[in-house]
Amino acid sequence: MQAQPELMQDLVLVGGGHTHALVLRMLAMDPIAGLRITLISPASHTPYSGMLPGLVAGHYGFEQTHIDLTRLCQWAGVRFIESEVTALDPQKKRLSLAGRPGIEYDLVSLDIGSQPELDSVPGAREHSISVKPVSGLWQRWHQLSPILAGQDEPKSIGVVGGGAGSVELVLAMAHALAGRTVNITLFCGATEVLSGYNRGARSAVMSALQRHGIKLLVNSRVSAVNNRSLAIADGSSHLFDELFWCTGASASPWVAASGLGCDDRGFLQITDTLQSVDDECVFGVGDIATQVNHPRPKAGVYAVRQGPVLAHNLRAKLLGKKLKQHRPQQRFLSLVSLGDRRAVADRGPLSATGHWVWRWKDRIDREFMGRFEDLPHMPESGNGDVIPGAFDATAKPHCGGCGAKIGATGLSAALLQLATDYPGLSLPPGEGDDASPIPGAGNQPLIQSLDVLRQITADPWLMGRIAANHALSDLYACGARPVSALAALTLPFARGSLLQRELEQILAGALHEFSQVECVLTGGHSMQGPELQIGFAVNGRAMQASVGFMDKRGAAPGNVLILTKPLGTGVLFAAHMQQLADGRDISAALEMMLQSNAAAAGLALAQGATACTDVTGFGLAGHLLEMLTDGQQATLHLGSLPQLPGVAEHLAAGVRSTMHQANAASALVSMDAGLLSGVSGAEVLFDPQTSGGLLIAVEATAATTLLEALFDAGCEQAAVIGEISQRPAGASVAVVIS
Repeated sequence: MQAQPELMQDLVLVGGGHTHALVLRMLAMDPIAGLRITLISPASHTPYSGMLPGLVAGHYGFEQTHIDLTRLCQWAGVRFIESEVTALDPQKKRLSLAGRPGIEYDLVSLDIGSQPELDSVPGAREHSISVKPVSGLWQRWHQLSPILAGQDEPKSIGVVGGGAGSVELVLAMAHALAGRTVNITLFCGATEVLSGYNRGARSAVMSALQRHGIKLLVNSRVSAVNNRSLAIADGSSHLFDELFWCTGASASPWVAASGLGCDDRGFLQITDTLQSVDDECVFGVGDIATQVNHPRPKAGVYAVRQGPVLAHNLRAKLLGKKLKQHRPQQRFLSLVSLGDRRAVADRGPLSATGHWVWRWKDRIDREFMGRFEDLPHMPESGNGDVIPGAFDATAKPHCGGCGAKIGATGLSAALLQLATDYPGLSLPPGEGDDASPIPGAGNQPLIQSLDVLRQITADPWLMGRIAANHALSDLYACGARPVSALAALTLPFARGSLLQRELEQILAGALHEFSQVECVLTGGHSMQGPELQIGFAVNGRAMQASVGFMDKRGAAPGNVLILTKPLGTGVLFAAHMQQLADGRDISAALEMMLQSNAAAAGLALAQGATACTDVTGFGLAGHLLEMLTDGQQATLHLGSLPQLPGVAEHLAAGVRSTMHQANAASALVSMDAGLLSGVSGAEVLFDPQTSGGLLIAVEATAATTLLEALFDAGCEQAAVIGEISQRPAGASVAVVIS
């Protein structure tokens, strides 16, 4: 069993650049007990800039050129927060984030890269596509290239730059669009491209530009950009259909706004230990930082070399040990892609060009990315480094969310025995419910529900939102509007200030959801334990007093079944725990879990739904069986079941949530196991869901209207998945597959 130490320090890494990716890997392989690490990045995947030209050219795919930060953090035991930092307050040791509460730190490191300097040229920001962040460039090119390739009339692409980045980009574009009616021009403000490279390298680039039919305009400094035209300082103008901006680097403005020492371009000034010149608790690496004693150009090769020193110095700072000095190299080998699987090498006075240079570059790039694709087995423990005051508690490696529920068979047996031992006080299986009326509530009866989740995502704010949504869903399934909630929280062992930070994040997430429906958080209970658990007891009143509460067992033969959300959270997060899931699929699942069922419930009531339940831990099959009364049979259209991205692949590969087998064993008692055994895709029926959708039974005449209303309300994957009928005489099967 792996030990879970008391948390004593918060290390926050801002940005998923090359250096931080390497540092995460190093710290994970030699962990520090008592340290909580958080990575903040605006996207789940960070591109490797060295392979971006090959991606644009079509030599590589997305997965080959992007580091999956979600997967890396899961492997490393690091909290991943998908957000953008907007401010840094070194006095309060607090980072502000876009659209959510800020994060506090004990130690912070910045690796957010740079961005092209757009504001010095009027119109450049409004009318051009910035090459940085490179993730945004790829998204735009991915959308644009099919359009350009499919045009019959000539289109014009302009690239403003002249350095290695712009040369690689323009040649990659030309290669990708070879044979198409596209004219490409490179606008260079200097007297020649690749200033600072030797004559041989520049000559190779000039030949490549000519070979690809790219027009090069030197001494062409852009003075203004308008919609589809740009003006040059010499008075000439040029038309374009798309313009890409790849000029000198600038810094995110919030870095200088922090008050920390920055150079004249806004880049964080750092010492040789990679710490801010003003604050030893702030580290900076990569393009965002300038090492005052050894300034260097903004190039990824320097960032990669900083990784080992940063990892050592973060550890040393936390443990009170001596920090290392970083000495950046004077020269470095530069390998510039030339579009068509050729490259030029430049180092000092030496250069070489050809396909073999590209293969050399390709091998180096693939070896770097291989560090994050084939992640090694995690060691059981570190080298004994422990932050003073930390102690151990045992962690349990089971699924979180509703995948951690007790199976239906064991639960039913326990409830049956309790109903026998305590008649009138404990209801037998089938008579109780997830949400039930409070006895003696008067003319406006209250309905109450309780839900508790283990951690499914390491982001505490998102976890608070998901837990709140999940708890409220039981009320919505009954046609109730929330009124109040009580919290029950268990937080991992930590020092007082870290407990406060975690509590604020979780409850801020919950209140973000409660505020949307005017549900008051009236109190609750909190304690410390070996792992995070979040629970809410919620109360509600009928959305429509004249109708009352919806029942999960009111369906009738002829009713149509509608599912409002896609399935698959159980298997996706089981795969995530094993570092098998794609970060984009996890992001899609989180987005789905954050979608409230409130609107869907209101629409179901408006269309006269006869029965409703929410699909959670017992899976679709288990919750559907709860809806059926004696003599009823449900027919499911397996091909109509909406699923999250990646679900089918993981199920086919044998990945299962902890709860899956128990769900299958319980449900198959009422299903034809023989028929299901050979049916592809049937396993999704038993996958436990967290914050899943509503399963609604409605008259067939109202189904189309309800489905259209659900689409309009944002339930874009809602689908008719089956119907209810009278069970044939003598039949024992309650659910059949069509």
